[in-house]
Order: sequence, then C-alpha cells, then structure tokens
Amino acid sequence: MRMNRDKSLNRSRSRRFASATGVLGAGFACFSLFPDAVSAAGEASVQSLESGLNALWVMLSAILVLLMQAGFILLEAGSARMKNAGHIAAKTVITVGLGSLVFWAVGYGLIFGMNGNSFIGWGDFFFTPASSTGLPPSVFFTFQLAFAAVSLSIVWGGFAERARLSAYIWFAILFTALIYPVVAHWIWGGGWLAMHGKQDFAGSTVVHLTGAMAALAATLLLKPRMNKYDSDGSSKKIKGHNQVYITLGVLLLWVGWFGFNAGSTLSIGDGFFGYVAMNTQLGAAAGAVAALAISWLRSGKADVPTLLNGMLAGLVAITASCAFVEPWAAIVIGLAAGILVYYSALWFDRLRVDDPVSALSVHGVAGVWGTLSNGIFATSALAEKVGVGQGGWLDTGSLHQLWVQAYGILAAGGFAFVSSYVLLYAGKRLFGLRVNAEQERIGLDVSEHGEYGYPEHFEHVDQDMQESLRTESEEESGKQYSEGLNERIS
Repeated sequence: MRMNRDKSLNRSRSRRFASATGVLGAGFACFSLFPDAVSAAGEASVQSLESGLNALWVMLSAILVLLMQAGFILLEAGSARMKNAGHIAAKTVITVGLGSLVFWAVGYGLIFGMNGNSFIGWGDFFFTPASSTGLPPSVFFTFQLAFAAVSLSIVWGGFAERARLSAYIWFAILFTALIYPVVAHWIWGGGWLAMHGKQDFAGSTVVHLTGAMAALAATLLLKPRMNKYDSDGSSKKIKGHNQVYITLGVLLLWVGWFGFNAGSTLSIGDGFFGYVAMNTQLGAAAGAVAALAISWLRSGKADVPTLLNGMLAGLVAITASCAFVEPWAAIVIGLAAGILVYYSALWFDRLRVDDPVSALSVHGVAGVWGTLSNGIFATSALAEKVGVGQGGWLDTGSLHQLWVQAYGILAAGGFAFVSSYVLLYAGKRLFGLRVNAEQERIGLDVSEHGEYGYPEHFEHVDQDMQESLRTESEEESGKQYSEGLNERIS
C-alpha cells in the first residue's frame, strides 16, 4: 500500500513539474517573441501596486488624523471642570460632523477648485470624485477633510467653558466655509503664498495658526470665565478636573500626528515618510523635555500640564519643517518650542487673556515659531526634494526664505484673526456668544444639554441650581406672555 502511495505521489509530482516547466517555457517564449508587451504589462502592474499602496497609506493617515478628535475631547475635557465635560465631548462630535458636510459642499472647492485664482479656488463644490490613475480623489478629499476638522477643533480652545452651543454651530459653518479654505488655498492650493515658495509641509500655519487666531478672536470677545481674575488683575488658577484624561488625550494626538505629518508625503515612494516621522518624534520629545526642565527650574515641580503642553508645542512646531530639516534641527526646533510655550502661557495670563487649554500658546506661538524655523534650518537638498521654496539661512546664507515665511505668517494669521473677529462680533450682536452667569455657574452640561457628564458626582448637589434655571425660564415665559397679552389688548 505504501509503495502504491509513493508511486502515485511521484506521478503527481512529475505532472506538476511538467506543468510548471510548460508555463515557464511559455513565459520565456512570450518574452522572447513580445519583450515590449511583457515589459509594459510588468510596468503597469508595478504602477498599479504602487498606486494602491499610496492610496492605502494616505487613507490610513486620514484615519489617524480623524482619531486626533478623541485626543482633543480628552485634552479639553480634562483641562476643564467636571460640570462642562459632557458638553465638551458633545460639541466636538457635533461640530466635526457639521464641518464635514460644509467642507464637502464648499470648503474643498474653495481650496483646490481649478477655476479659481491666486486668492481663492473655485469649483468642485458638492465634491464628486472622478476616476484617476494616481491617488484616488476620494482618498485625498478625506485626508484634507481631516485636516480641516483639526483646525476647527483648535478654535474651540478659545470658547471653552463659557460659549453657547449655538455659537459653536454657526461658527463651525463659517470657519469651515470662509476662513480655513482661504488660508489653505494660499499655501496648499496653488495660491499666492505657494507661488512665493512658502514652506508649510503639514500645517503649522494652515492648520494650527489659523485655528489659534480664530481662538484668540473668540477669547477676546467672550471675555474671561467667571472668577478667573480678581479686581486687581491677579489671576486665579482654575484647575482641570482630570490629568489622566489630559495625558491620554495628548498621547492620542501624538499617535495621530504621524498621520498628520508623515501622511502628508501622500506616497510611500522611497520611504521618505519614515524620515518625516522620525523628525516628528524628535521634535515632540525635545519639546516635552524642554518644558519639563523649565517647569522644574522655575517652580521646583515637574508640572504635568506644562510637560504635555511642551510636547504638543514640539509637535506643532515641527509640523511645518518635518520634511525640510535635518534631525538635529528638529530637536532644536522642539526644544525652543517647549520653552516658548511655557513663557507664552504666562504672558497671556498676565494680559488677562483666559485660555483654558493653552491653545494660543501651543498652536499659535509654536505655530509661528515652527513656520519661521524653516527659514533658518531648511536645507536646499530637502527643499528641492519636496519641491517648495529654498534652503534656509544656515544652509544658504540668505534670509530670503525666512522673509517669505515671515510675511506668510502675517498674511495668513492676520486674515484668520480679522475675519474671525468680524464674524464673531457680528454673531455676538445678532445671536449672542456667551451663556448667562447662572448657566455658567451651573455648568454647560446641564444648561445646554440637560444632564451632567458625571451625574453620580452631582446627584447630591443642591437642587436650587437646576431650579433657578427653571424659575428663570418660567419667569421669562410669563413675562413674554404678559407682554403679548398687553399688546393684543391695546
């Protein structure tokens, strides 16, 4: 029996060998007869594989950037008080959803529409992707949408713990439709700053500075939170309720940032995305170390929020230059960002600018520094590889790129601040921006959503908080009824 099985096995192997030999022989024959056709087919197959891998990489990067919204929720909620935590989570989901629809309808077309000019794009509204042999347009759209959502979430740092939910909703529409697309078109959509060679690889200016300038406008118009400053101008520290949330949020942002920066290569290519990722990691690490050191030296304590803000500042700063500088420069950029964010937060507080999550320092000041750093540290070889601008001062001895970076910041940041201030001021006059004192005292969870994010913690809180809201509402309704009745009688 075993001998019969062995013979059968040998015959099967012989047949498979003959078949394989025949296929190889046919393949060699085809190649010898039609070498160009076979070569073209192989080249097309390689190109198809590369395109598929590029699409997969960019789609994965878009998912990582969208995951950063979870980081923003935990960071902002942890930095706020418990009575506002549920509101912060809810408004993030609401505004990202709404902003996505607006970006699809008009935002993308105002950035990348082919019928525009150097100031604004035009076309591709209500975006419908067409067929393409390169990166699928739907993948690129999703990637760009994720960036717009991050910039929008940065804005809300200036609204925290005192703005009406309705203000978040209507400003999300205006910011995504009218403010972010203009700056993005100038730099990424072929606009006038792109023509001048402004370098911003992944958005220190486009995403972070734009969001921070809108946050600054909101902070100035909303005024500080209740009991933040005494009559003599001294500041009271309003502590966030959960440092673990803050830390987890920052860690999620850190991981998502690899999609943010390395994903902006838009291809797997020669592995350049790995170089970008390495610089991103080095900048973040240096920012964290610098902030920890300055906090320890100044206060004798390793302050956790300062450490985390330093790491975020390093990430924001390296975002513009991650593809343009050498690793040692990425470390220097991160170190400087970690120090800047510490002193910047103190400076804003002395000016009585209430910034609960340090958005102005982390995204604004670090965004400015990161963009300027290209004009100092960018190398000519990497600028040529990326295809934007030229080397910085240390590499070329010329201040040209630094000058381009500087007026690009003034133009983009100035536009974002002025346009945001005008729109928010008009909204303040028409609809109002801030909740009333009683609503702020009770917390936005109850006043805007009807339930605490931590109901068990507040179940023994005096009922007069919610009673006061109901009484106020009933009194207002009674007043309106009386006024209407009087009008009808007269």
